[in-house]
Amino acid sequence: RMITMLSIFIVCSVFFRRNEAPLSTISANGTSIADVDRLLEETEFKGFPVVLDDESQLLEGYVTRSELKTAIERALQVEGISNASRIYFTERAPRLLEGDQSDPVSLKKILDESPFQVSNQTPMETVVEMFRKMGLRQALIVRNGRLQGIITKKDVLMHIDQLSQLEPDSQLFR
Repeated sequence: RMITMLSIFIVCSVFFRRNEAPLSTISANGTSIADVDRLLEETEFKGFPVVLDDESQLLEGYVTRSELKTAIERALQVEGISNASRIYFTERAPRLLEGDQSDPVSLKKILDESPFQVSNQTPMETVVEMFRKMGLRQALIVRNGRLQGIITKKDVLMHIDQLSQLEPDSQLFR
């Protein structure tokens, strides 16, 4: 049966096998508007994990592409804000760095501080059920609070398709 096949896989085995591109994240403190604009131009992702910093990868939340674009467009209309302005998702603005000539911009209001997360050791059987029952589009994969990746509905469907090729008579979503 498909369910028994699913139970032998865990999230990290499915995710890491498919993940070729580096994970696109936004640092919670000090990413410039220009950096975010570049990220929006270079990717087509519908949203981005926000991490404390690039080194720690501690997950702070998730922000959608559309909200990010709208918030930046609005911010750039305010005097003192430019592409060099740093954005932040924390309670307090980051300290101005030497050479900062633009005011920082708070985007805390658009941050989803509790995006759906799964452990990198979560069985795929559980993940498939969660996606099916909750109508998820993506889940952030974490290990000890540190972002490991993202698993999307497309990843889940590809995984199911691969398993159905191994066992063509199984019926997962019936």
